[in-house]
Order: sequence, then structure tokens, then C-alpha cells
Amino acid sequence: MIYRLPNTAKQVIVISLVAAVLIIPAATGMAFDEINKTSFGVAIKGYDTVAYHTENRAVQGKSEFSYTWADAKWYFASAKSRDLFVADPERYAPQYGGY
Repeated sequence: MIYRLPNTAKQVIVISLVAAVLIIPAATGMAFDEINKTSFGVAIKGYDTVAYHTENRAVQGKSEFSYTWADAKWYFASAKSRDLFVADPERYAPQYGGY
């Protein structure tokens, strides 16, 4: 005996398959930002990334000492910290973009 699905069940299956074909490739192809940043584009929530290395603690950065690198705004507690970062951002940026 062959069981036949009602038309509404067939419609649900077809719609689900079409949605899967359209959504899955889009979702897997979505890129993520290289740097983890706030909705305002500020990296590491505005903390001075250089201070983690020079002062061994978290220090809130200031927007007046900012620098844009890797499509993110980086804030620093001082001009000296900013200049150290500008000279060698790879050294001071968090691993894996801060993720």
C-alpha cells in the first residue's frame, strides 16, 4: 500500500526545501568582521589594547586618542599608547580579532 500525502503536507515540504536552498548558501557564505567590535565600530569595547601589555591591566581608552585599523576604531589612554600601536598593530591587537 502506498501512502499519499495531503496537498497541504506537500506544500509544506516544497516550501521548506525551497527555503533551505535559498537560506543555507546565504548563511554559510556570510562573512564576519575580522575584528570583534561594538555596533559603533569600536574594537575591544574601547579599552586600550596596549595597556594590557605595558601596564598588565585593563585601561579604558579615550576617543581623543583613537586610530582606525582593520576596519575598526581603537581607543587608547594616551598618545604614547596610540603611537606604540600604530608602529606595530599586529603585536598589540588581540588574537583571533578579539573573538
